[in-house]
Amino acid sequence: MRTIVWDIDDVLNDLMRAWFWEAWKPAHPQCSAAFEDLRENPPHRILGVERSEYLASLDDFRMSERGRDLTANPAVLGWLAKYGRQHRHVALTARPLNTTPYASEWLFRHFGTYFRCFGVVPSRPEPATPVYDNHKGDFLNWMGGADLFVDDSEENVALAESLGIRAMLYPQPWNRSRVSVPELLNSLMEQVDD
Repeated sequence: MRTIVWDIDDVLNDLMRAWFWEAWKPAHPQCSAAFEDLRENPPHRILGVERSEYLASLDDFRMSERGRDLTANPAVLGWLAKYGRQHRHVALTARPLNTTPYASEWLFRHFGTYFRCFGVVPSRPEPATPVYDNHKGDFLNWMGGADLFVDDSEENVALAESLGIRAMLYPQPWNRSRVSVPELLNSLMEQVDD
């Protein structure tokens, strides 16, 4: 059985879009940017704020009731319903450790039929927190690799590819993916079974 490693935020869910429209825009009515204008991640420069302000807002949203109840990506759920049983699935996220319990519960509530593993690379470790991995590439290397990696970060995709793992860039405004979500999911089987 092949193993597919999936990013959670902005792949299995729509965290950034929900945060932008439901938290950022209401708190910053003067913000003239649209979600599609967020061509960088993190988008603090586009939003005209310090990185710390952006991260605090995003983390508050992650831990809010709405952030803990994000809608699961229906396209990925549909793909998993059709093909999920043919592969093993691992979730790998990079986020602050204090928000991880919410992400883990969310993952298994929405995707638990298919996922058996949850990995996290703390995005901003506290001084007392052991650092096992500096980025997702380190985690994938420790894990012994995977057959396919799906993420919205070009950097993470490049790290996976540098380990010899096939990787697919999930389309978002902040990356250079030129495929649609249906196109990516249609080619997923070819990539993992090739």
